[in-house]
Parts: sequence; structure tokens; C-alpha cells
Amino acid sequence: MSHADPDASSSSSASFGRDWFFPSPSPYCVHPSSSAASAAKTPKYPRRFSTNPRSYSSSFSLDSKPPPKPPPHSFRSAPPVSSAPYREARYAGARRRLGGPALRPETSPAGGERKAASSRDGGAGWGAGSDRKPEAPAERVPSRGKGIGDLRGRLRLRLRWRMAFLVAIALTAFSSVVHKNFSLRSQVEDLQGQISQLRITLQACSLLDLADVEGSIDDQNQDGPNKRLKNIALISSLSVLCLPILLLKCIDKVPRSRSSDGILEEVSLSKQLAYRLDVSFSVHPYAKPLALLVATLLLICLGGLALFGVTDDGIADCLWLSWTYVASAGNHADSEGIGPRFVSVSISFGGMLIFAMMLGLVSDAISEKFDSLRKGRSEVVEQNHTLVLGWSDKLGSLLNQLALANESLGGGTIVVMAERDKEEMELDIAKMEFDFKGTSVICRSGSPLILADLKKVSVSKARAIVVLAVDGNADQSDARALRTVLSLTGVKEGLRGHIVVELSDLDNEILVKLVGGDLVETVVAHDVIGRLMIQCARQPGLAQIWEDILGFENCEFYIKRWPQLDGVQFEDVLISFPDAIPCGIKVASCGGKIILNPDDSYVLQEGDEVLVIAEDDDTYAPAALPMVKEASFTHIPLPARKPQKILLCGWRRDIDDMIVVLDASLAPESELWMFNEVPEKEREKKLIDGGLDINRLANIKLENREGNAVIRRHLESLPLETFDSILILADESVEDSAIQADSRSLATLLLIRDIQAKRLPYSVAPSRRGNFSQGSWMGEMQQASDKSVIISEILDPRTKNLLSMSKISDYVLSNELVSMALAMVAEDRQINDVLEELFAEEGNEMHIRPADLYLREGEELSFYELLLRARLRREIIIGYRLANAEKAVINPPAKDERQTWSVKDVFVVIAEKE
Repeated sequence: MSHADPDASSSSSASFGRDWFFPSPSPYCVHPSSSAASAAKTPKYPRRFSTNPRSYSSSFSLDSKPPPKPPPHSFRSAPPVSSAPYREARYAGARRRLGGPALRPETSPAGGERKAASSRDGGAGWGAGSDRKPEAPAERVPSRGKGIGDLRGRLRLRLRWRMAFLVAIALTAFSSVVHKNFSLRSQVEDLQGQISQLRITLQACSLLDLADVEGSIDDQNQDGPNKRLKNIALISSLSVLCLPILLLKCIDKVPRSRSSDGILEEVSLSKQLAYRLDVSFSVHPYAKPLALLVATLLLICLGGLALFGVTDDGIADCLWLSWTYVASAGNHADSEGIGPRFVSVSISFGGMLIFAMMLGLVSDAISEKFDSLRKGRSEVVEQNHTLVLGWSDKLGSLLNQLALANESLGGGTIVVMAERDKEEMELDIAKMEFDFKGTSVICRSGSPLILADLKKVSVSKARAIVVLAVDGNADQSDARALRTVLSLTGVKEGLRGHIVVELSDLDNEILVKLVGGDLVETVVAHDVIGRLMIQCARQPGLAQIWEDILGFENCEFYIKRWPQLDGVQFEDVLISFPDAIPCGIKVASCGGKIILNPDDSYVLQEGDEVLVIAEDDDTYAPAALPMVKEASFTHIPLPARKPQKILLCGWRRDIDDMIVVLDASLAPESELWMFNEVPEKEREKKLIDGGLDINRLANIKLENREGNAVIRRHLESLPLETFDSILILADESVEDSAIQADSRSLATLLLIRDIQAKRLPYSVAPSRRGNFSQGSWMGEMQQASDKSVIISEILDPRTKNLLSMSKISDYVLSNELVSMALAMVAEDRQINDVLEELFAEEGNEMHIRPADLYLREGEELSFYELLLRARLRREIIIGYRLANAEKAVINPPAKDERQTWSVKDVFVVIAEKE
């Protein structure tokens, strides 16, 4: 059986499809010569397969000849049967080409050929002699969709490359036009050169200088290479300008694989480059100025090459002109010609853009610098300065004391770093209205827990570092202080000075010293104030003495070595300083241990230093021993201690330590009443948690009362007229606010004094009534103050004016005293050992002694003689207060002058604890 022609088969099937749609003679059947019209009028309806078996007999063999050409006739007279085969046979090949690969014959596994029966628009047919059934249309839909998707993808890719190719062709055409323009210009110039050459020849014939003619000819001969070089320069500049455009168009088509957790992702090269550029600008601070510099140089070079191509100037002159166009947009006004003007305007536009970016960078840099200065981010370049870390209510007093300490040096530098805004800190310091006496106070914002911020304030070069306790919870404050000490010990450069840490709880002192080692000196604020209040309750007037000694405004402690005193006994050292009072010795043989109130027989050795109380470190020096007359004196023993009744109003977290100190200092069978709002059941638990065993108290008996200290009826339930001393504490519930705590303490004081005045019998001649009348309420309160001592804890320095004017109570200015202690330890860390011994339960402490222990009424003695008499009792007199004076005099001048004393006078001494 002969194989049928595929074209014939296709034409037959197509003809059968049309006959199925159009049973009547088709109007599209035309004369064979009219092939174009026939192809244009091919119906666009979808081809369908017919179930009529007659359709299979319409195919014809390859050997069959085409039917004879019919005679010319009209459309309607054409026979319908003979025209369809001819038309389909003629255009079957065209339809196969338009249908694509789906119309090509496929080869079966057996080696035979099978006919393609599908096309893109859905038409199909079977070849002649084939017994293969047609495939269902539903089975051809997926393959058709996949083919369409692939075709669309290829079409997009081809379209993109065609666009890129068209852009390249356009740029090439533009370059060729420009080249042609300049070539025409070159031809014009060549013609002009020939004309000039002819003129030169004519002039030569007219007996012109031959040398000038030859020079002109040489210049004309050189114009050829220069013109080619100019054209190359112009084309190069244009190519470099167009190259980035092509790269930006094509760079998105280049994929790059990126591995993320084992998963490969395709990221376009443009995104990768944009990311790297962003990282470079973010990480490197000089990336933006460097990029701007490169862009400026590139613009100058490309502009110079373009100018070199369109003008007659040299390359150096063109580069200089390009720079002038970049620097100033108005310099291109003198350009002549279309080419030079176009290039110069382009360079000017680029210059304006570059200078706009440069202005933005400079403006951002200046704004960032001013913002850094305003917020305190700049580095402090100082040496031997005092560094204060943190911010609290004690800062003002601390700055004032440090300024007083630096006054003898002509001023110093204090750097304050806290987690606050620099402007706010400077404003708050300005509101304090202190006279810093030449000392500069520099504020910086930062955290003491960050090493970078510590480096910013030159922590390694500071001579002293003061860490202030944060207002608030004591445990949190001490924890922050501990972390700050850890940060300070982690400074790589090391620390030149020592660290003074203010702590709120005595129990945390061991941990801080363990972390800081020998670099750390601690001042426990609550412990110092508690012990000081106990001493002041037992000895009225001692608070003022401590305020004078701890501050730098009057006299304070100093330690210095005097080689001329080596081999001298301490008894002679006492009277060797006319402007100071020796108090102890720093023994070199004992590792620098300070001994307060040593024996008279102690002889100073080489390396020993003398501890004195003086006005300043440069105001005293040893002198020759004065002639002191030893006066005979009969020793009078101290009176025996009597039991006391003391009231504590308020609750503090270190009240257990205060109870221990009171038990060690009071006489047996003393009573301690505690009046606060803490329930009685919780008090015992808190005292036990603080380490106090109530059963081991030897000298005092505890009495608990619950109530509010600012409610009168609660206070009236207490026997206020029977107490020897009353201590009003800054309650733990309000100690975070200095003003609120002082208001509460002041209200409690006034209520207690008023209740006492009404219960005590009226006295006609009170001892300290001041200027108030006898019948006034203030006079009655002053009378009550003669019967009992009240010590109030004050946090705000402004509150002390109210108490000092009324004279109805002594006060302990806790924040200011702690600031003074911190300033003294910051100036000289050895003073911390002296303060710790003076506040400890054992050893030496300050006392106020009556004058009858040392002299008789009306006796005339010098201060040196009183010093020697006090040595008989193993005491050191450091000052006195006369009977008619309100303040004590510490380290009196003119110690060798005699004066008359009264037994009503009192002396301030350093003696062993009783």
C-alpha cells in the first residue's frame, strides 16, 4: 500500500472540515491564480472532526495529478467539488509552516511515520491509509499550555535582547551620525586648509617669507593626526557614558546563586551590588566622600575628553576648562558652536549635581558634629581629673566639696558622666549656683557599664573615680555599683587612680571589695549616717563638729611625711605644728596602718607620716618646739554612764546595725523604743534577716509601738516627755524623695515638741531661748529641747535653714555629710581608714567633754597646755566651744597664747570609746 502525501492528507481533512461547516458552495473558493486572496480569506473558525465515514475517501495519492485548470468563470459558476482539493493542496504547506512543530510527522518506535494531526488553533486531520484514531482534545490541552508558556518565555527573552540590540543600534547610529558630522566638519576644515595653502602658495609667489610658508604647511600637515585623536577622544567619552546604561539594562538578567541554610536562592546581580554598596556606605565613614571624589574626577576627565574632541584646544587646557565648568556653572557662557556648548552645558549640569551632593555631605557632617557636642558624645582629653559616674541628690554637694579641695591648686577638672542628656545636666548644675572657684565641670552622656563610654571620658587617666549610688532601691543600686566596678576593672589601659564607691547596704561591701580589690574604697551611706546619728543623740552638738571636719570649707584631715620629725616622740609632735593638730601616725613598718591617738612614747621612724587636722594641705608645717609650762592638775574621773531611754521614729533597712551600735554604747538597763508603721510581727522577721539576734542584746531592751509618726493621736500614746533622746529617721517608704522625707521629718519634730511642751512644767529661765518670748510656742518648744535631745535626719540642704533658725532640734544632714566623706576619700583614699575607725564600734571616736575635766573656773591656760593636760587622760583636744558661742572652733589659731576658761565651756576631743 502506498503512503499518502501528508500535504494531500492535510488538505483533504481541511477540506472536509470546511465542507462540514459550509455544506453549500463556499464563497471563499476562488480561481487558482488568485492564491493571495484565497489565503487572506481563509475562515478563522475552529476546525472540527466529522464522524461521516465519507471524509476518509477524500485524500488522494501522490501519483495523482492535479486537476486541469478550469476556464475563467464567475465565483458562482465554479464547481464546488473540484475547487476545494486544489485550494487545499496548494496551501497545505503554508498552513504546516504556520502551525509549527505540531504539524510535523513523528516517527513511531517501529520506524514508521505517523502524521501530525494538531495545530495551534485546534485543527487536525489523519493521513491517507492510516488506521490510527484521532486523540481526544482533552489530552492535548496540557501539552498545548506548556508549549504556549515556553513560547511566551522565549518571546519575552527575544524581546528583551531585541530591545537591548535596538538600544545598541540606536547608540551606534547616534555615534555614527556624530562621527559623520565631525567627518564632514573635518572635510570642511581640510578644504579650508587647502584654500589657505593655495593662498600661502600665492603669497610665496609674491616673495613672502619662505619660512612662514613652511611653518604653515607643517601646521596643516599636523592637523590630520590631531583630528583623528579628537574623534577618538569624543567617541571614547560617549562610550564610557553609555556603558553604565547598558550595564544597568543587562545586569538584571544575570542571576547569582546564594546559599542560605543549605537552600540555593537566585538573587539578581543588581541586588547583590546594591546590598554591597549599602553596606560599604554604612560601615565605612569615608565611603561617601570617596565616592563623591571619584565621581568628580570621572566627570572632569570625561568632560575634558569631550571638550578635546569638539574644540581645537589641547588636552591639558580642556581638562582645566572641564574643572572650571564643574566648579562654576556660569563659566560656559563664552562657548561657541553647538558641540562645545552642548558639552559644556552637560559638564555644568554634572557639576551642579556633584556640588549639591557635596553640600549635603558637608551639612550632614556639621549637623552630626554639633549634635554630638550637644548630646555629650565627644571624647574628653584630660589627665588627673576627677571622674564622677552617676547622678543623684548628693552630686551638688560633692561638686562643691571637690571644687573647694581644688581651690589651693587654682582649680581643677571634674567630669560627670550619667545616663542623662548633657544639656539637662548642665542646666541642673547651673541651678545649684555654686562658686566652683576655677574648677571646670564637664558633662557627658553615657553609661558607666559600657567600656566605650568609659573610654570617652578618659577613665584610665583620672586620678579618682567616684561611683554614686542611684536613688531608689538599695539592692538595685548596689548591684549597679558592682557592675560598674566590674566595668572599670575591665579597662585594658588600666586605671591610674582609685575607685570610691557609695553603697547603700553594709552587707554588699564585702562583695564590692572582693571584685575591686585594692583599687576600691567604699563608703556605706546608711551605715555612716546611722552611726553619726547615734553619736549625736548621745552628745548634742557633735553633728556640727562632723560637718566642719568632713567638709573642705574649714579644717579637715591630711596625711604627709616630715623627715625632720624622725626620731621625735609623739608627745613633742603634738606641739610642733602651730597651724595644725596632730591626731595620729601612719606607721610604715606596719604596712601603712594608721594609728589614731598613739602613745606619747611612740617615736617616729623613717617613712612614718603624720595625720593632722589643718585648714589646707599647704597651710601647715612643723616648727621649733615652743616653751610650754606644765600646769599641775588633779585627775577627775568621768562620771559613770547612766541608763538612757531612746526613741526611734521611722524604719530604715540598716536599723539592725543601729541597734547593735546602741547596745555597745549605752549603759546597761537602757530602753530602746521603736515607733513606725511596720507591723510588729514583721519587725522581728526583718531584724533576724538583717543578722540581729534580739536575745543577745546586753544593754538595751526593745519596746515596739506601731503607728504613724505624722498623726498626733498616735504620738500622744507615747511617753514623749520621758525620753532622753529621740531620733527621727528618714523613713524607708519616702527616702526616694528628699523633699517628702524632710517634710515628714519636720512635721514629726513639730508634733513631738508641741506635745512635750504641753506635758513638761513651764520653766521661767530656759537656757537657750534665743530671741523668742517666754509665752510663745517657739519658746515653749525650746524649753522642751532643754529636757530631751531630738536628732532629725535631713536629706535636702535647704531644710536645715528651718531647723537652725528655730533651734528646737539638732539635725544630721545625711546627703551632704556623705558627699563630704566621698570627696575626702576621692582626694586621699587613706582618709577612709580614719573615718571607718571613728565610726566603728571599737577604737577611737569624737567626744564632747565638759571643761571641768581639764581646768578650774577662771584658770588661764594656753591651748598647748590644754593639749598636754588632755594627754594625761589619753585624749587629743582638737577644738572647743565657749559657753556664750554657738559654734565650735576646730584647730584654733595662736595656740601658745593664754586665755581665761570657764567650766561651762566644752572641748572636742578624740578619745577611745567608753
